[in-house]
Amino acid sequence: MKILLLADVKGQGKKGDIINVSDGYANNFLLKRGLGTIATADKINSVELHNKAVEKQRAAELQRAKEDAARLKGQTVHIVAATGSQGKMYGSITNKEIADELARMGYPVEKKQVVLKEVIRSTGSYTATVKLYAEVSAVINVVVE
Repeated sequence: MKILLLADVKGQGKKGDIINVSDGYANNFLLKRGLGTIATADKINSVELHNKAVEKQRAAELQRAKEDAARLKGQTVHIVAATGSQGKMYGSITNKEIADELARMGYPVEKKQVVLKEVIRSTGSYTATVKLYAEVSAVINVVVE
């Protein structure tokens, strides 16, 4: 019996998968607990259309992320920090401050997308990585004055 899964089922598949199981397992477990429904031709077509739409959306997001990475690559972010008489900073520069400055420059990113290799606690020039998508990232320069 072909079943369309409505939820993840361990050992069988994930939500939205169409699986082939025995009639007893389908009737006594999957259908009874609301984990699946009988896969009719209409439901199969609906799932295929949904999967195509999701794939198209992911491809568009990936393309947009690649374009943003190309624009962002090599950009320099200038941050002015309060320093003491010795040139030491009070506190440190965080990824939130870098993300805010990038947003002011016209590159809206979230603070969790900015990855710092080291903590910025003194003035100087540093590099940071902005992760825009799963495998798309751009390296930017951060200048602390």
